[in-house]
Amino acid sequence: MTNEWDGLTHDYTRKRGIVHSEIILPSHVPPEFQDRNTLWNSVEMVEKTRDAQLAREIEISLPVELNREEQLQLARSFIRDTFVAAGMCADFSIHDKKDGNPHFHVMLTIRPLKENGQWGAKCRKVYELDENGQRIPNGKGG
Repeated sequence: MTNEWDGLTHDYTRKRGIVHSEIILPSHVPPEFQDRNTLWNSVEMVEKTRDAQLAREIEISLPVELNREEQLQLARSFIRDTFVAAGMCADFSIHDKKDGNPHFHVMLTIRPLKENGQWGAKCRKVYELDENGQRIPNGKGG
């Protein structure tokens, strides 16, 4: 992957234990954002400062009792329902080094991609949600 902002190339092909990688986008996002170079270079180019936060990363364990297809469906469902439904673009990989700890990493855009193809305002707050997906008040107005 080549970073257009600084010209550096990042090679993740030798990363071990990756059994699946995928990008999940909101339905209104143009299909060209399925390409990692396009997605992450677009994220980087919209920022004005060198030290801008571009994404958030979350790592989540997967149940060893599930087979690979069930783990994949669980990860996809969680990502779609929790993040993509809120307008975020998600780039995830399932890792399994055969050490009893299958898990996935998901990189999420800080800015939502609007229906017109433009990046929206940053949303740094991530709220705790109840079992119905509703925000849990924290007593501080959030």
